[in-house]
Amino acid sequence: MKKYLIFLVLILVAGGISAQLPWEKKDEKKDDRLDSLLSMLKQTRKSKIRPYEKVITADAVSHKGLFTIHEVRDSFFIELPDTLLERRMVLIKRLVKGTLDGKVYPGEEIDDKGVYFAMGPDSSIYLFSNREKAQADSNSRLAKAVRDANTDAVLQTMNIVAFGPHHASYVFDATSLLKSNSELTSVKEKDATSKGFHVDYVHVYPINVEIGVYRMYGADQTPLVTNTSFVLLPRNPMRQRLLDRRLGYFASDVDYFTDDQRHVDTRAFIWRWRLEPRAEDMEKWKRGELVEPEHPIVIYIDPNTPKQWVKYLIQGVNDWQTAFEQAGFKNAIVGKEWPAGDSANLDDARYSFICYLPSGEANAYGPNVHDPRSGEIIQTHIGWFHNVMSLVHDWYLVQAGATDPKAHHVIYDEQLMGSLVRFVSSHEVGHTLGLRHNLGSSGMTPVEKMRDAAWLKQHGHTASIMDYARFNYVAQPEDNIPEELLWPHIGEYDRWAIEWGYKYADAATVEEEKKITGRWISERLAANPRLWYGNMEMDRKGNPAWSSDPRAQMEDLGDNNMTANAYGIKNLKRIVPNLPAWCHEAGGEYQNLESAYKAVKDQFRRYMTQVMVNIGGVERTYKSEDVPGDIYVPTSKAKQLEALSFFNDQLFNTPKWLLDPTVINKVSNPAEPDYVGDLQQRVINTLVDSSTFGRLSGNIAQFGPARSLSISEYVSTLHKYIWDGLATGGPMDSYRRNMQKSYIGAESDIVLSLQPAVAETDYAGVVRTDMARVQKEMTAALPKYTGLDREHLESQIAMVKKILDAKTDF
Repeated sequence: MKKYLIFLVLILVAGGISAQLPWEKKDEKKDDRLDSLLSMLKQTRKSKIRPYEKVITADAVSHKGLFTIHEVRDSFFIELPDTLLERRMVLIKRLVKGTLDGKVYPGEEIDDKGVYFAMGPDSSIYLFSNREKAQADSNSRLAKAVRDANTDAVLQTMNIVAFGPHHASYVFDATSLLKSNSELTSVKEKDATSKGFHVDYVHVYPINVEIGVYRMYGADQTPLVTNTSFVLLPRNPMRQRLLDRRLGYFASDVDYFTDDQRHVDTRAFIWRWRLEPRAEDMEKWKRGELVEPEHPIVIYIDPNTPKQWVKYLIQGVNDWQTAFEQAGFKNAIVGKEWPAGDSANLDDARYSFICYLPSGEANAYGPNVHDPRSGEIIQTHIGWFHNVMSLVHDWYLVQAGATDPKAHHVIYDEQLMGSLVRFVSSHEVGHTLGLRHNLGSSGMTPVEKMRDAAWLKQHGHTASIMDYARFNYVAQPEDNIPEELLWPHIGEYDRWAIEWGYKYADAATVEEEKKITGRWISERLAANPRLWYGNMEMDRKGNPAWSSDPRAQMEDLGDNNMTANAYGIKNLKRIVPNLPAWCHEAGGEYQNLESAYKAVKDQFRRYMTQVMVNIGGVERTYKSEDVPGDIYVPTSKAKQLEALSFFNDQLFNTPKWLLDPTVINKVSNPAEPDYVGDLQQRVINTLVDSSTFGRLSGNIAQFGPARSLSISEYVSTLHKYIWDGLATGGPMDSYRRNMQKSYIGAESDIVLSLQPAVAETDYAGVVRTDMARVQKEMTAALPKYTGLDREHLESQIAMVKKILDAKTDF
C-alpha cells in the first residue's frame, strides 16, 4: 500500500495535477495542490480503497453499458463513470414473473421515481431520490437558497472500494443494494416478507441498465421476479409547457421561485413526448410545414398478445397520426408488432409497448414514465387485461344491441371485436401521450344529431375518444346508423389537444410561451365550442368524485341527459325481451344471460345517476380573463324540472319491463334485494336529502331566485309525482307504497335533525310544511282505500303525526 501511495504522489506531482478527492465536490476556485494532495493521502489511508484489479478480479463477470455491473463471486460492484455523477435518472420497477397480491401482473409497473448518484462523505456514493419539489429561475439570487432548502432523500449508501482506469470511474459495493430488501429490490414499502433474494439477470444498454431480482414473497412465499431499470434522463431537460386548465393534460406541480415575485407561483407543466424535427427540417416546422420527427413515438405490441388482436391494437396506435399532423408532424407515432427473433428484451426501458396481461380483471390503462424536471415522457407500458373484451362486449350489447344485429351473439366475430379493441386501444394510447379524460366532450353534442348519420360521419357522437363515452345508445333502429358510427373515434378535441401540446410556439421563455398557447385556446374555443374540456371532479385524495356539472359525467351522451337517456331506455326495452335468445349457448347454464341482464341493470342505473346531477347542478367553464362571461352558472330551472319529470316517467312509474319473467326467473333469486325497488328508494333518498337541498340553496344564494329553482317549487313538484294518486283513490302496488315510505323517512331526517346546518335552513321549514300536507292528503284519501293500501296509509299517518309532534331539544 505504501508503494502504491508513493507512486500516486509522484504521478500527481510530476503531472502538475491539482489533486481532488473523488468523493468531494470539485471547487474550481481552489488551486492549492499541496493541500489537496495531503487531504487525499489522509483520506485514502483511512478508507478501504484498493487497487482496481484487486476488486474486479480476473474471474469477474462484467456487464458494460450505461454503467458497468461486475459480478465477483457472491458480490456485486457498480462501476459508475464520473460523467454520471449527479446525472438524473428514472428508477422503474416492474414485475416480470409471478403475480403481486393478485393486483400486479408481469409487465406492469410497481414503482418509479427520479434518482441520481452523488458523492458522499468518507469514500461513499449515495443514491438519492430526486423529489423536484421546488424549482427556481437559474439566474435568480434565490436559486441557491431553493436548492439548499430542498435536499433530496438518501435511498442507499454504498462504499467506494476502487477507482476505475484513469480515475474516470468509481467502483462501489452494491451487494446490499441488489441482494437484500433495498430500495432497488423491494416490491412494497416497508416490505419485510420477501426472502431468498438473488440477482436473476443483468442486462445493460447504452442509456439504461436492467436488473432482474428473484425473491420469495408473502406469507405463502410466492416466487417473484422483478425488473429494475435505471434510465438516463437528458442532460438538458426539455422545455416545459405550462398547463392551461382549459385543456386536459396530466401535469406535474412544483413551487417556482423568481426574484421579482410577490408570491410563490405553483407551476404546472404538462407531460408530453419530446418530438422535434430533424435539424434540416427545423425551419420548415417553425413555418408550419409538415415534417417527420427525428425520433417518432414507437409503441410495440407485446409478443404474448393473441395474434388476431395485434393488428387492431396497432391501428389504435396509428389512429393518432392524424392528430399529430395537426401539430406539424407526420408519422409521429407508429404501432409495430414485436419483431420475431429480435434480441431486445421486453424489460428494456428503451422500448414502449402494449403489455398484454393474463388477468380476469376487465380493464385497460395507459400509464407513462416521465422526467420529473420537465414532464418529458420517456416510456410507456400500456396495461391491457385479457378480460377487457368481456367488458366491451357487454357495453356494446346494451348500448348498441338495438341498432346492430352483430351484437346479438355471445361471441362477436373478429371484425366487430377487433373494432372495439381498436377503440379502447386508441383511448389508452391517448393517456400515454399525456391526455386526461375529457368527460365534457360528449356533452357538447346535440342529442338529435346522434341520430343523423351524415352529422356523425363528420363529427362522431363525441368530440373526444378521451371521454368516457362508449357507444351511441341514442341512435334508434329506424335511424339506420352504420356500425362504424356507433363507437368513438379520434375526434376534433383530440386533434386540437395534441396540436396545443406539441405544436411549435415561437417564444423565448416558458412564460412567454404560456401567453401564446393561452391565446390559441381562446381563439379556438370561440370558433368551435365543441373543443371544450370538461374535467373530472376530484376529491382531496385525487379520486373521482361527484360532479356538479351535468355536462361532464362518466358514460353519458349528449347535451341533455334526460332526452338522451330516454332514448337509451327505449332501446333497453327492445333488448331485454331478446336476451334469452341472444345469450343462448348450447349446454350453457344461463351465465351469459345473467351477465347480460346485470349489464342492462347497470346501464339503467347509470341513466338515473346522470340525470340526478342536473338537480342543483352548476356548469363550470374555465375562461381566460380576456374572455367575457362567468365561469360558474346554474343548471337551468327548466332542465331541473325536466329531470324530476324523467324520474317520474322512467322510475317512479314502476319500470315493469325490467322485470320480464322470461329473464328474471332464470337469473334472479327473490330472496335477493329487489333491484327496481332498491333503486327507487335510493333515488328518493337522494332527492330528499340535506346535501341536495344544500346545492339548491347554494344556487339560490349565489345566482338569485330568478336563475335558480326554488325549494318550494322543487318540493311541490316532487310531492306531486309521489302522492298525486291519492286524490283519485288510485290503487297502489308494493313499489308505490315503499316509495312513499322512503319519502316520509327522508323528510323525517330533515325535520328531526338537530344539526344547525340543517335545522336552521329555509328548506327545513319547507320540508316540514310539506310533511304536514302529506298527512292531510293521506287522511282525506283514507276512506277510498281498503286492504294493504289502507293499512299502509294508516301506518304512515301515525308515523307523520309522531314526527311532527316530536319535541327537539337543542
